[in-house]
Amino acid sequence: MKNIKITIVIALIALGFTSCKDEKQEKAQKTVDSYVVYVDSVKNVATADLKDNWQSIEAEYDRRSQEAQAALADIKDNAAATEKVNASKIKYEEFKNEITAQFAPPASSPKQSLRDALFGAGKIGDDMNFSWVNAQNIHSVYQQFVHTVENNKDSYSREDWDEIKLMYEALDSRKNTVEKEGLSAEDNRKIAGLKVKFAPMYTVNRMGAKSEENKDAKK
Repeated sequence: MKNIKITIVIALIALGFTSCKDEKQEKAQKTVDSYVVYVDSVKNVATADLKDNWQSIEAEYDRRSQEAQAALADIKDNAAATEKVNASKIKYEEFKNEITAQFAPPASSPKQSLRDALFGAGKIGDDMNFSWVNAQNIHSVYQQFVHTVENNKDSYSREDWDEIKLMYEALDSRKNTVEKEGLSAEDNRKIAGLKVKFAPMYTVNRMGAKSEENKDAKK
């Protein structure tokens, strides 16, 4: 009788172990399937939503990817599950590269790069809008403009100098408006000094750039 009880206990333990093992494997399989579904679902998210939430999407992907990879160890004969995980990894990386390319800012044209250097990134676009320049900041705007030109005058082409002149005249035009809005006498005096510094620098270097181009054209 005692032996029968022992056999029953052993059988129950074995059954419980098998049941536990099956549950663990089932849970692991669900983790893998959940990962696969997540990758597929990301591809169906609207591009605008992807852009706004990309960091959280990436973080969630990393978490699910790691969990799925770990779950493979709990799946017996996991060849099919491994193939699923690897296929989803490839699918996600391809999609990530595609989205990253879409999110990348367009390459700046030489003209826009010059404007960004003269005024600050994104300050002046094709609309030539100087409304952000006011009585409080116009002196610093002139300072950045003139000092940038001074520091790079030897590298500018004739076309660069033409663009610089265009921007300078637009800034001067804005100054005429700002003066009526309460530009201080001190800032006006400092701006006048910067303008005196800029004028001969532009004339000499613009002529030099044109001469260099003529020389190159003759070679």
